[in-house]
Amino acid sequence: MMYPLKFKPYLCEKVWGGEKIAPFKGIFTTRNRIGESWEISAVEGHVSVVENGPFAGKSLTDIMKEYGAELAGKKVIERTGTEFPLLIKFIDAKQDLSVQVHPSDELAARIAPGLKGKTEMWYVVGADKGARLLSGLTQDITPDEYEEKVKDKTITDVLGRYDVRPGDVFFLPAGRIHAIGAGSFVAEIQQTSDITYRIYDYGRLGLDGRPRELHIEKAKEAIDYSVYPDYRTAYTPTKNAEIQLVSCEYFTTTLFDLDKMVSKNLSALDSFVVVMCVGGKGELVDNEGDGRVHRLELRQGETVLVPATASTIEFHPDGAMTCLTSFIG
Repeated sequence: MMYPLKFKPYLCEKVWGGEKIAPFKGIFTTRNRIGESWEISAVEGHVSVVENGPFAGKSLTDIMKEYGAELAGKKVIERTGTEFPLLIKFIDAKQDLSVQVHPSDELAARIAPGLKGKTEMWYVVGADKGARLLSGLTQDITPDEYEEKVKDKTITDVLGRYDVRPGDVFFLPAGRIHAIGAGSFVAEIQQTSDITYRIYDYGRLGLDGRPRELHIEKAKEAIDYSVYPDYRTAYTPTKNAEIQLVSCEYFTTTLFDLDKMVSKNLSALDSFVVVMCVGGKGELVDNEGDGRVHRLELRQGETVLVPATASTIEFHPDGAMTCLTSFIG
């Protein structure tokens, strides 16, 4: 029998990290500069561990192998195997992150058989005054011109620069140059992959006191040099309705901004649903369709994995609640 799962967050200290994650998630920690909270991960070495119910202490990898289609959906297992296909994070940038790019599946597989690329998205949860994100090229450049701009430290001059506020969304297909700027607090949904090509890092030293490695040549091949007029994802905010933010072959993400109960029918989805509470609090009700009902308190900073066996989920806000849902469409 499956039921909604909560996992122990994996807190990653980063040289650019801030102090927002701990109070946002309602946790206490003595670690400084927490840059990332990995909410759900199947990345080797950082596999999530269940913290609620009878599966407490078991890893996501073990549960995927044991329950497969019950947890993830038959369609998902046929497409991606028993590795959970999404990596879910909160990211807190006190300083600018490096300018970077991720390879496609095809390029990653050339590096090592079975290696996956990375397509991802950002939802801005919070933003300090002046916070910004960099995304995409604003002018045509050749691969050789890219390399010259990295060498003379002008690569950011040809990148889209966006002042951001809570609720902004950016889709980042593999190959798109990007960077999270200081003061940005984002939810990140991405493929299960930890492959990143760092292009430019402002001459910064890592936590070990050494210059951080750059991957200029690898990035040169990975970059999509196409230019688009706007890299921000447009949508119309609507209260108490499901709003689609991003839909691609790797995931679909929707938004619920609620002050009353709303339900989502999952009967035809054949996929797990990841629920990230990015504001407020309430209750999540999972109906398995056979009379079994599971209720979970859900508050800002918590992430829940709803199994594919659920027929509906209900969001019951306590005053107000804002949630992202991600699944395989």
